[in-house]
Formats: sequence, structure tokens, C-alpha cells
Amino acid sequence: MMTGSAGQLKKTIHIVAGGPEPLIPDLSENKNENIVWIGVDRGVQTIMRAGLYPDLAVGDFDSISQEEWEKIEREVASLRRFKPEKDETDMELAIMWALEMNASTVKVFGGTGGRLDHFMANALMLAKFKQVHPDIHFEMIDVQNNLSVYLPGSYEIKQDRKKFVSFIPVFSDVSGVTLEGFKYPLNHHYVPVGSSLCISNELIQETGHFSFEKGILMMIRSKD
Repeated sequence: MMTGSAGQLKKTIHIVAGGPEPLIPDLSENKNENIVWIGVDRGVQTIMRAGLYPDLAVGDFDSISQEEWEKIEREVASLRRFKPEKDETDMELAIMWALEMNASTVKVFGGTGGRLDHFMANALMLAKFKQVHPDIHFEMIDVQNNLSVYLPGSYEIKQDRKKFVSFIPVFSDVSGVTLEGFKYPLNHHYVPVGSSLCISNELIQETGHFSFEKGILMMIRSKD
């Protein structure tokens, strides 16, 4: 694992929210990896059904029964239960805890599907945290999509089963966008917020590159 400047181990943290389970990849594939697991509300039960052990359960747990809560109390070492009337969402509280734990990578599962307000809030929240913590990789994953956030710079991307690649400006327009190795290349292009210019592109080489000079880009890799 990576080591931080203060000598603390950098952690890979997976956060599982209470989104529709059919959209959540098989979490048990990560069983033998050194990952810290956080369950958000009903996401705690999703983790346990995958044969994994949550390191933390966080949320108001207003959507579970008393019997389910008692099981969580028995099986999860660390609990943070909040009143439903609060300023932060359960997901935001989970990410804040992950940052306290010196995360290098934060991956969110169960944050898509179902309610659009939850999905939009989660996606924009990742962009907000990326602004403040540029060295942390933030990603939201379901069976059909991978969503990640990037600050200005140059990046490499490889082909995988999610063949469609979309780039979406977040919060403000993005300038200097260059795409190499793509079906629809760009060279130092200006992409305003709300533009569909960079939607549903595809890699035509095994490895491609993208770069930009100003703004925040959300990259979504998808499959039909």
C-alpha cells in the first residue's frame, strides 16, 4: 500500500450505499483484497450478504427494521448512527470518515439507480471532494457504469468491456480538452457545461490519452 507523508498507510476504501442491489457488482470478488468497507444505511446488509465484514456502519438507518439494526449492532465493530434530521447526507458522512482514515482511493457502490436526486447528489459530491483532495481517486461504480472525476492534467486510459467513454464538465466550462486514440479526437477544445460534444466516444486504440487545462471533468465509462 502507499504510505502518506505522516507515515500512515494510505487506504483503499469502498463505500456501499443502499441503492438497488441488481446494479451493484459482485462485491465478493474483493474478498481477498486489503480494503476498508463502509456500509451506508442498507448498504451494510449488502456488504454482509457478500460474505464481507463492514469496518464501519454509518447513517440514520431509518429504512431498516429494529431486528436488522440489532444484527448490525452485533456484527459491525464500529457504528455511527445519526438522527435523520441533519445537514449532511449519509453518503457525505461516510466519505468524510473515509478522508479521516487517510484514503488514497474512495470507491462508491450502490450510489446509482433508484432515486435521481440521490444519484445526482452523490456524483456532484465526488466532484466537490476531488477539488479539496486532488490526490485521492474518487469513483462511483455499478454493473453498467464507472464514474470518476479529474482535475486539469494529462491521463492515460485503456480499453475495457465498458466501451463508451463520456466526458462531462462539472460546475464550470472546461478548456484545452485533447483526446488521443479516440474515435472522435479533440485538440485543445473548449467544452461548455451542458455540451453533448464528448458524450459516447470510444477508444479505437488499446491505450488512449486525454488532457485538459482548466475546469473539472467527470468521466463515465459505460456499456449497453
